[in-house]
Amino acid sequence: MSTQPRKQRKYIHKAPLHIRHKLMSVSLSEELREEYHRRSLPVKKGDTIKVMRGDFKDHEGKIEKVDLKNYRVMIEGMSVQKPDGNKVFHPVHPSNIMILELELEDDERNDILERKG
Repeated sequence: MSTQPRKQRKYIHKAPLHIRHKLMSVSLSEELREEYHRRSLPVKKGDTIKVMRGDFKDHEGKIEKVDLKNYRVMIEGMSVQKPDGNKVFHPVHPSNIMILELELEDDERNDILERKG
């Protein structure tokens, strides 16, 4: 990868889905780091997370949706009200959250944890 910021931005903007998934990695809590011997893991629907930065700091909830196109995560209970009265999710960048509990229903994810651990 280039050291030029403009080329880094271009790489992120034009990345294919399998790369975008890895770019959506989120740091793990201290307990999960010790258990799985990893610092971060790509985020997945169903994970329980804690918001570390922004208006909803210290909010905990489950992930409702992962938006790979815009690099954002939608979290249950984090919504804002629009002027017309509709409630919409407040999107959060994955660098501002931390995983507290993993969703381990997926066999592929279990294989990743065993392989790296």
